[in-house]
Amino acid sequence: MAPLSFPVPPLPKSGQLRAFWRAPASSTALAWHIACAAAAHRGPLLVVARDNQSAHQIEADLHTLLAGDGSLPVVPFPDWETLPYDQFSPHPDIISQRLSALHRLPTLQQGIVVVPVQTLMQRVAPLRYIVGGSFDLRVGQRLDLEAEKRRLESAGYRNVPQVMDPGDFAVRGGLLDVYPMGADTPLRIELLDEDIDSIRAFDPESQRSLDHVQEVKMLPGREVPMDDVSVERVLATLRERFDVDTRRSALYQDLKARLAPSGIEYYLPLFFQEARSAGKPARDATATLFDYLGETVLPLLAPGVGAAADAFWAQTQNRYEQRRHDVERPLLAPEELYQAPDTLREKLNGLPRIEVWAADHARIDDAQALGDQPLPPLPVAAKDAAPAEALKSFLGSYAGRVLIAADSPGRREALLEVLAAAGLKPEVIPNFATFLAAPPGTRWREAADAGTPRAPSSAQKAAASSASANAAQAQVAGGRSLPPPPLPQGEGLASDVAPARFAIAVAPLDDGFALDDPYIAVLTERQLFPERAGQPRRTRRAGREPEAIIRDLGELTEGAPIVHEDHGVGRYRGLIVLDAGGMPGEFLEIEYAKGDRLYVPVAQLHLISRYSGASADTAPLHSLGGEQWSKAKRRAAEKVRDVAAELLEIQARRRARAGLALQVDRAMYEPFAAGFPFEETADQLAAIEATLRDLASSQPMDRVVCGDVGFGKTEVAVRAAFAAASAGKQVAVLVPTTLLAEQHYRNFRDRFADWPLRVEVLSRFKSAKEIKAELEKVADGGIDVIIGTHRLLQPDVKFKDLGLVVVDEEQRFGVRQKEALKALRANVHLLTLTATPIPRTLNMAMAGLRDLSIIATAPPNRLAVQTFVTAWDNALLREAFQRELARGGQLYFLHNDVESIGRMQRELSELVPEARIGIAHGQMPERELERVMLDFQKQRFNVLLSTTIIESGIDIPNANTIVINRADRFGLAQLHQLRGRVGRSHHRAYAYLLVPDRRSITGDAQKRLDAIASMDELGAGFTLATHDLEIRGAGELLGEDQSGQMAEVGFSLYTELLERAVRSIRQGKLPDLDAGEEARGAEVELHVPALIPDDYLPDVHTRLTLYKRISSARDSEQLRELQVEMIDRFGLLPEAVKHLFAVAELKLQANTLGIRKLELGENGGRIVFESKPDVDPMTIIQMIQKQPKLYAMDGPDKLKVKLPLPEAADRFNAARGLLAALSPR
Repeated sequence: MAPLSFPVPPLPKSGQLRAFWRAPASSTALAWHIACAAAAHRGPLLVVARDNQSAHQIEADLHTLLAGDGSLPVVPFPDWETLPYDQFSPHPDIISQRLSALHRLPTLQQGIVVVPVQTLMQRVAPLRYIVGGSFDLRVGQRLDLEAEKRRLESAGYRNVPQVMDPGDFAVRGGLLDVYPMGADTPLRIELLDEDIDSIRAFDPESQRSLDHVQEVKMLPGREVPMDDVSVERVLATLRERFDVDTRRSALYQDLKARLAPSGIEYYLPLFFQEARSAGKPARDATATLFDYLGETVLPLLAPGVGAAADAFWAQTQNRYEQRRHDVERPLLAPEELYQAPDTLREKLNGLPRIEVWAADHARIDDAQALGDQPLPPLPVAAKDAAPAEALKSFLGSYAGRVLIAADSPGRREALLEVLAAAGLKPEVIPNFATFLAAPPGTRWREAADAGTPRAPSSAQKAAASSASANAAQAQVAGGRSLPPPPLPQGEGLASDVAPARFAIAVAPLDDGFALDDPYIAVLTERQLFPERAGQPRRTRRAGREPEAIIRDLGELTEGAPIVHEDHGVGRYRGLIVLDAGGMPGEFLEIEYAKGDRLYVPVAQLHLISRYSGASADTAPLHSLGGEQWSKAKRRAAEKVRDVAAELLEIQARRRARAGLALQVDRAMYEPFAAGFPFEETADQLAAIEATLRDLASSQPMDRVVCGDVGFGKTEVAVRAAFAAASAGKQVAVLVPTTLLAEQHYRNFRDRFADWPLRVEVLSRFKSAKEIKAELEKVADGGIDVIIGTHRLLQPDVKFKDLGLVVVDEEQRFGVRQKEALKALRANVHLLTLTATPIPRTLNMAMAGLRDLSIIATAPPNRLAVQTFVTAWDNALLREAFQRELARGGQLYFLHNDVESIGRMQRELSELVPEARIGIAHGQMPERELERVMLDFQKQRFNVLLSTTIIESGIDIPNANTIVINRADRFGLAQLHQLRGRVGRSHHRAYAYLLVPDRRSITGDAQKRLDAIASMDELGAGFTLATHDLEIRGAGELLGEDQSGQMAEVGFSLYTELLERAVRSIRQGKLPDLDAGEEARGAEVELHVPALIPDDYLPDVHTRLTLYKRISSARDSEQLRELQVEMIDRFGLLPEAVKHLFAVAELKLQANTLGIRKLELGENGGRIVFESKPDVDPMTIIQMIQKQPKLYAMDGPDKLKVKLPLPEAADRFNAARGLLAALSPR
């Protein structure tokens, strides 16, 4: 697209230093004029905003207004989003963005730099550090890995086991993984000898490679240098200037250990002091942003900047005075870290600049108007007899062109429907740039059929289906996904004509505006329909694949209870390398009663599982060789057999009913799936495909999709709903709360925007008349997807042809509601979405009776929520509030007592006067509650004081702190759900769980709080479900009958026994109460090193997880995939790892033949068979008869092999040959 054409706004004239603008009524109009000024000025335009939130908003509006115009780059220089003198460091993404900007600014010829004023006041690293600390890496370049490792550490990069964030690096074998500052993705650098052979971008979540690049620019890893010279200079200053107690100061000790303490950024000037000359103090060598921008910079000061600078300076001085006497963490004076407001004003006074004055400025009459006009009120009330009279009048009298800017495709379709009912049909265009480029003479058209709602006709459905089929064919032919075709829109909506004078586009803008030049008006849905305005999307990419969530050993800590299937519950003591038969091997060490130790070869880790079933301190500790374990396992197996029979009977009754085989129309489905704006993660795709297969089955689907909040469960439901609705069936989406119903409604409408399917919601926010009308449409098939709370379970809800029921947050429904749900789902497909499954659901899913899909992949850059359990502390709470508010964020304060919630609001207002607090609880009138929630979404207040009504159904990415009062009164799953309200963006999020004195809360409450605080990894919902078993006791959840046995053997082994019992009964066999051989599998010992060497993969947790995955692989294909993954992640496999995989492959073959043990050494070996091997006895007899010198029987179950096998390759070849000879022909 050619660069956009902009009018020239008032700029400082020759010989003058300042131009004064009158602030437009709209913030987006100001962004437009900023773009115009940047286009006219030959140099960078520095936009100074009053705070972080305003800077973000200006930046977002500029990106929308300039979409498609690459000639005016927008470069943000974000705030640290921490408080002055904070003990938290900024998020690595923020540091990366800042360093990228500092590197780019000196060469920026033209463009827009956006910065909050408090950030402009900061002193930053000098240009020589950014330039001097940067270097290039390119293919073909010689690279010494050890030297490079030292260079990266010196540059401030962090040596980590796995690269996830900007500034991370990891060295494994001949690979260097590094996430350069300023880069969009991390890079994998592969060496051939000492030369760089390739550089590949890779996904930090899945660790899989993406594209090849030829070279990379490496910026410094931090805003402060961590080389020895710089750090020693800082240490000397701390000793001499501040007289710190070097032994007690964590700051000093961390720096001495070459660790970057949290909050080190507030000591930045100490790292850039010039060397002292005799008798003179060290000179500060830091820089300001002006040093990077050069002489052609033109600052533009937004309204309120001066007052904001003064307020920030006062806050900084106040925090300095409060903290300056901390001898362990001395502080630099504010003047060393920031330019004082007067210093900044002096700098700005020497530059040409634009000042934007608000209407209340004392000299506003001296400022120039910018040619924008205020927009009149244009509310569209859908329920009125003339719903858009004001808008129609405006369109009739306004001579310019008009654009309605929608936040998303779904919101665009909602607007089109309401406008069509009012007789208005704007033309649909792609974006703002298309509208701006339209010829001024085009006319808007008013539809003749006023009052007729826009509903898809049968012809439109047929056209959509035909166009979708064409798109699907094009996808197959072209090898890539095409977007779905636009639906036929009728007169005034055709997409193949020039944009008219009245148009609508997806253009998420903060506010509407009207201009004289160009003569246009832009109306946002926030002005027209504030009650229905949605939120902008967040982008997301694929993440890592789940790694055996329940039985994963990677999270084991030393001393944790662990179960060996043959020997019982012991305590994990780590991985250890031992010589076995003269060959090194890695073993898992388990301690049992009386100090006895068991060393388990890594090839047998499939016999090991984590213990869940009671807390660690009450878990049993068995004796090696004792009777206690075998008796406990037998008791569990007996109970499991009965449970399996009962569960299978329940399932059989359901399976006996005729299902609805829904054939998915791939010609429609594929274009619809391509409309998903994110890349699906591997486990999300697996859940979607499994669901589609279930829908096509003649048996009713009963699938549970488990995944944490924000991990993509909703899209699974959306795909299933589309598949069912496009097959002519109705879909019911059942949710526990009105807020969640409204959120799902927005999501479904957004995804179904381009398709002729009708989505509606039943909620208490609607009138009885509206609900009655919608129920009639449900009954006659006029609604394809209906979303609602338990209202959907009422007897008056009748479906014409129900095919799919989606239940979200199953654990939130009561017993009576579940009984009604059973009746509703009698002959339909059922899809259940949950973040923390109730343990009975978990039990049935693990037994294979309800199909289970786990989505364990976090969105990229999502950080685990930092969780603190603490008593009420005014200073701590004020700090938490200020930290969030300082970065333009929002907070939840949960107080679950309606009677005292007003008093709590007064207390919080006194504690944090700058907070704007809104109240939400379930006893409020519906309309008032809806208004409060929408006001919070629109950031009209920054603290939401609420009850548990926010537990689900509210998604505010800008809210990143939650305080939960009396957290000891909540259950574990509820705490997890509440904590999930924050941390839904890339910013660091915090959860404060307030409790009374710990001595006054119950033991179970203490365990719940400990569990939620320790489960700070992403995707912990599934693990927390098993913690519920430990804390609440299995009896409460699984029934007393099962609880005792499960506590004895652990949840993982209990479910394994249940799976085996179910499998046996299904095959018509009686479950073996002494089961274990099936899981134990063959033992293969070839006396070769078969392990993952420490120098190939140093991280013990990752090794443990990989050992478990290799030993648990079920077929050769899984082993091959694991090999590919390891080579891709860690480099070429060493010989010992190749042996490990070869042994695992032989073990799979031996298992199919009923071989208990295969052992080969230098002089041959033996094969030990099970009691009933799957080997033809004649095969063995013939082998012995043909070669009696090589083979002989040694008892009834052993075959001796007398072959000289001196080398490892000889043994592997012999083993393969033997297994091939014994296999059935």
